[in-house]
Amino acid sequence: MRSGFAPLLGIVLLAGIGALAWGTEGFRVVTSDGARRLQIEERPAPVPQARLIDQDGAAFSLRDYRGKTLLVEFIYTRCPWLCSVLGDEFQRLSTLARAGSFGSEVDLLSISFDPQHDDRQALALYGERYGAIAPRWRVAVPADRRSLASLLRSFGVVVIPDGMGGFIHDGAVFLVNPSGRLARVLDAEASPQQVSEVLRSASR
Repeated sequence: MRSGFAPLLGIVLLAGIGALAWGTEGFRVVTSDGARRLQIEERPAPVPQARLIDQDGAAFSLRDYRGKTLLVEFIYTRCPWLCSVLGDEFQRLSTLARAGSFGSEVDLLSISFDPQHDDRQALALYGERYGAIAPRWRVAVPADRRSLASLLRSFGVVVIPDGMGGFIHDGAVFLVNPSGRLARVLDAEASPQQVSEVLRSASR
């Protein structure tokens, strides 16, 4: 029995190591989120041409940003904590972009995944709170459920109802390069130096 167990254990261990190597991009990262970020960086994928409506009631799509660098966040305006962190970060990035600190033109887009509550008035109030002025910084909601699902899927954003009327969701900043591809995922607390470096590499 014992002699037959050793080869079986070896096979199980090799399979586990193989799965770990696959899930961590050859052991270069240690989490699934890290693996996904590395995959996006190495193989940027086109973002969907979903239709959105911004805080001024203007319709647009991500195709309108072709030739520009775009920073994207996903929020809902009633969010009590995480979206405030994201809003503060985008406000800081907007100030730096207007000052030309990134060396190239950068637009910002806050996308709400809560169309049931985030009407034009809610989007406008959120924008006023952080100084978002369209079109350089749009606060928008997808025009329909299909567009919302497409955006969440393409950006890999997970949104889970918390049972109290709100949501548990990711807190990240996504960079779409001038070719219209999702090129990087940044932490919300990334330093201006980190953001500038990523923007420079994305515009090449």
